[in-house]
Amino acid sequence: MRRKLLLLANIALMFALTACWNSKDIQNMAYVTGIGFDYENGKYITYVQLLNFSNVAKSETDLSGKNIPTWIGKGEGTTVTQSFNSIYSTAQLRVFWGHVKAIVFSDRFLEDGERLKASYDFVNRYREIRYNIPVYGTREPMREIFAMKSNLNISPLQTLMESPEMTYSQRSCIMPLYGYKLVALINEPAGAPLLPSLAINRQAWTEDLEHRPMFKIDGAYFFKGSTAKDWFSEDELQGYRWMQKKLQRSIINIPSDEQPQAAIVLEDPRTEAHHELRDGQPYYNISIKLNAYVDELRQNLTKKEIENMTAQVIQRQIRHTYDKGLERGVDIFNFTECLYRENPKKWREMDEQGERMIKPDSLNTIHVKVNLQHSGKYKLRVD
Repeated sequence: MRRKLLLLANIALMFALTACWNSKDIQNMAYVTGIGFDYENGKYITYVQLLNFSNVAKSETDLSGKNIPTWIGKGEGTTVTQSFNSIYSTAQLRVFWGHVKAIVFSDRFLEDGERLKASYDFVNRYREIRYNIPVYGTREPMREIFAMKSNLNISPLQTLMESPEMTYSQRSCIMPLYGYKLVALINEPAGAPLLPSLAINRQAWTEDLEHRPMFKIDGAYFFKGSTAKDWFSEDELQGYRWMQKKLQRSIINIPSDEQPQAAIVLEDPRTEAHHELRDGQPYYNISIKLNAYVDELRQNLTKKEIENMTAQVIQRQIRHTYDKGLERGVDIFNFTECLYRENPKKWREMDEQGERMIKPDSLNTIHVKVNLQHSGKYKLRVD
């Protein structure tokens, strides 16, 4: 009798477990794929980008799919939480945050570091949102950012905003920044994150003869603590890429863009930066080794000539970027962190006295070694 009662109890329990009283049909939920932060008139303005995942799934398997609509919600409030909660009042569906692919900050939002801290307190505190999400600053209207589409009518999740690594693997200039890294750097005493600036190019692409806007990284914001110190264009940052150890592929013209004799592809940099003290002042030395190959040859150059000319161009670009930072009092190459890591006592002494850690002559030597691996299917002149 006891065995029968236990068996009946187990069967009843099994039926109870199959009941999902709190479940939601996935087609009846609103999936947030992008978050935008803005600030105006003393209030936090937040935006969310929503996609219908049934349409997205079709577009990923069929490149000739129809245009996929994007829904953009807007909320506002005196706190970040209040701003997002105001979106719930008009969302119609339950909002799910587990598919967020990108976070974008307006330039005026970045003017105050406390706003950035407040936004990431909300983002990191909420369990559904992940840490490894690409983050950007922008000077574009937020609705236009979230209304952008990819080309060929493929998934909107395959744009530069949500998948920056695809573009960076072919054209490495400003490295993508992810949320966890941004938080870590703004909390470091000598941290200086480089936040990519997301822009819209409205001229480069057309669908037939109709212009189609596309995303572009046009520069970057540099931080002092948690506040955006300044914005630099991609041209001003042309030397910064050579200090990125994760650079995958970047192209330069030699000896210059005005008089190119060859186009060279550079890969796999091995970069080191160290300091030395002279008369109590820090001076910084850079050492870079790169692999290269010829992408286009307009004049008959030797291997040695190409390597030397390429090294000279890289040195000039690094000096150019360093000088652009000095003009605005920004340590673009973050030599301050180099001093902090190697000589914290000296860093603390200069920091307490408010002494500048970089000066016009602080960049001492730039040693560049280029290893030309091949020249494609054509051979180079021997001497």
